[in-house]
Amino acid sequence: MKKLALTIICALCFGMAHAQYDNWAVGFKLGEPTGVNIRKYFNNINAIDVTIGTYGGVLGNDRNYRGDNGIYKNTGISLQVHYLWHTPLFNSEAVHVYYGLGGQINNRRSYPKRLNGQHEKNLTLGGSVLGGFEYYIPDNRISVFLEGGTYVELLRKPFFFSPNISAGLRFNL
Repeated sequence: MKKLALTIICALCFGMAHAQYDNWAVGFKLGEPTGVNIRKYFNNINAIDVTIGTYGGVLGNDRNYRGDNGIYKNTGISLQVHYLWHTPLFNSEAVHVYYGLGGQINNRRSYPKRLNGQHEKNLTLGGSVLGGFEYYIPDNRISVFLEGGTYVELLRKPFFFSPNISAGLRFNL
């Protein structure tokens, strides 16, 4: 059974001609946020990028939130959506650069001083910008990426900034 699974994975990963960026890509990213990443390419220029996962684990669980009024002590659930523009870097089909903007919804617990150690759940909403590099492994459908940006909270605590940086792997369908 293990040999069959390994054979199928190898056939999918190494048996296909070139990486394609004109359909769908599914992958995983580690960083801020960490989670499952889905990308839908519309043409050779645009894409929609969605990440569902956790938020707040990499940059620390004990972060000040709302000034002296409280802190975050845990990770939360996050949904991040971006509209992207992408282009080959130096006319290379293997390396692309992308950038875009979108939004992020987070659900985390904060521990305000007024609650004496008890928590409250915070559903937050904000805008985010994103930029990155993606390398399409030649003769393969797998790509690796490194991206960074920032999240600016608008609801709950306006202008709370949080950096977003992550790296990952995508399988281009």
